[in-house]
Amino acid sequence: MAVPQKIRQEVDELRRKIEHHNRLYYTFDAPEIPDADYDALLTRLEKLEQDYDLVTPDSPTQRVGAEPLTQFTQVTHENPMLSLSKVNTEQELRDFEARISKRLNDPDAIEYSCEPKVDGVAVSLMYASGVLERAATRGDGVTGEDITHNVRTIGNIPLRLQLAKPPERLEVRGEIFLSKQGFQRINTRASEEGRKVFVNPRNTAAGAVRQLDPRNTAKIPLQMYCYSVGLVEGMELPDSLSEIFNELEGFGLPVNPERQTLKGIDACLDYCLRLLDKRNGLDYEIDGAVIKVNRLSTQQELGNNARSPRWATAYKFPAEEKSTRVIDVEFQVGRTGTITPVARLEPVFVGGVTVSNTTLHNMDEIDRLGLRIGDEVIVRRAGDVIPKIVKVLYPEKNKNPGQIVVPTRCPACGSPVEKDGEVLYRCSAGIICPAQRKESIKHFASRAALDIEGLGDKLIEQLVDDGRVNNVADLFRLKHKELEQLERMGAKSAAKLIAAIDKSKATSLPRFLYALGIREVGEATALALVNHFGDLQPIMEASKEALEEVADIGPIVAQHIETFFANQDNRALIEELIAQGVSWPVVEIDHSAQALKGQTWVLTGTLEQMSRNEAKAELLALGAKVAGSVSARTDCVVAGPGAGSKLAKAEQLNIKTIDEAEFLRQLQELKTK
Repeated sequence: MAVPQKIRQEVDELRRKIEHHNRLYYTFDAPEIPDADYDALLTRLEKLEQDYDLVTPDSPTQRVGAEPLTQFTQVTHENPMLSLSKVNTEQELRDFEARISKRLNDPDAIEYSCEPKVDGVAVSLMYASGVLERAATRGDGVTGEDITHNVRTIGNIPLRLQLAKPPERLEVRGEIFLSKQGFQRINTRASEEGRKVFVNPRNTAAGAVRQLDPRNTAKIPLQMYCYSVGLVEGMELPDSLSEIFNELEGFGLPVNPERQTLKGIDACLDYCLRLLDKRNGLDYEIDGAVIKVNRLSTQQELGNNARSPRWATAYKFPAEEKSTRVIDVEFQVGRTGTITPVARLEPVFVGGVTVSNTTLHNMDEIDRLGLRIGDEVIVRRAGDVIPKIVKVLYPEKNKNPGQIVVPTRCPACGSPVEKDGEVLYRCSAGIICPAQRKESIKHFASRAALDIEGLGDKLIEQLVDDGRVNNVADLFRLKHKELEQLERMGAKSAAKLIAAIDKSKATSLPRFLYALGIREVGEATALALVNHFGDLQPIMEASKEALEEVADIGPIVAQHIETFFANQDNRALIEELIAQGVSWPVVEIDHSAQALKGQTWVLTGTLEQMSRNEAKAELLALGAKVAGSVSARTDCVVAGPGAGSKLAKAEQLNIKTIDEAEFLRQLQELKTK
């Protein structure tokens, strides 16, 4: 059947949002939305994909998490570490059992292993001949991060199993967490020492296991509870989880004492409700209960879905919620210019903290809630870093409702506000906006921009806070004597910085364009602009249509560039910088040298000899378009280690694929022609 365009657009947007939140949650441990909201996005996507037959191999419904951090050695799990499906109600839990019973065609009550769903970090421990050989995070379920050096510091994880004849290999899976008492202790110590306190136990644990220095991890009193086993070689396992847990406990491994083995879903539901009652009394954070079929042979018979086992589910507890009133809605300008509505609330104690304001994310969220100033609302915060308004109560009782309207001018600088995509709004000024001042100056001085050596983030913040620097042009007005007066800045350091600032004046136009911080104009796009136009003035005067003729620039980026240069304050700043001596050589354009003009290339995987940005710049200089996805119009795919769905699609479409060595060889050949 023909799929409506509206449905395709919703599916694409859902995938983009889910991948964004996956990366924030799994890679950076900085979630923006509660688990319940993420689950709703995934549920909606799964439904649309099933209803309209839109499942693709690279959809987030077909994977578990996000890519691991690059600082750590990557570990491939022998058996994938799947995530759990989730249920929120009694009926959904009964439906879970009904699906299992139907597959098994067995009317007898099923035996389950039940345990608390600890809010921590999933890990895999590999023991070789009884000795801890390797520890890894779950990562994307297939590839995780090697965190062995940090896990060795955790007191309740044995470095050697208590076993006379250990198996050749035993993979134990569990959840690393920080107890409530431990969390309180480290925050008390941090407060006494004048250091920043931690936000919550889960994020603290996640950050601790990813420390590059294990001495830092050792300062955090982490613990672990085992919840299953993975690869097993050289020993016979019992055929039930309950017996496996008993054996693991005998090996010296920590197992949750709250676990129970029960028959039938009614007993499981009763367990969940009892666990919810004692939730606050436990010394660790939980957000639900895990219900698993107890017998391993039955688990194997039931099998797995793409991202989760059919034989297990997580019964999620309701988030903690309280009601309050919206006093006002203000609009804040973020460091990158995003304008976000923020609700000012009558203070309410929820989820362990007093909440007096919360982000509303965007206008779509306000429209979805039907929110107005003066409304009574429900605020949710339970284990989530960011409190969230989830519902408007009794809107008819608001006798004097205030409408919420996006400002047409930036609250910080008065420049026009422009829409960014479907739901976001942004200050159009960029580099001259006071709200973006510090970040703009940091970007301007960064290595890929004007590369002002010695002008670090802290010094920039000090210069701005002292009122010595109000925009990037003020950097070139700094004097030796005033720098010398700054804290920790002697005469020698001041002289070096002045010399570095003077040196930075002689730059290249791609660097200067990149330094201006025009939205979505990175190093490669800046180079493409210069290769096309040659000098700054033609770029400043170019229409949106003329800009779209440049390789790698579509209508959205073209609009950003045109808007930036249409701002008279931005033009005045550029004139000021030129007057201060910032200069660059004009580029002689030779379009005949663009051997790849008209071709579309895609980069995927990890490049080892150069960065992705460098590779993109090389391709753009040769006239190629560099796309983010593979299609029938793609001419060539450069695939480095770790290439996934893009490489698979290229092979499916019979598109030419080369590795990095061949790519470098071809680049060299094209340059010497």
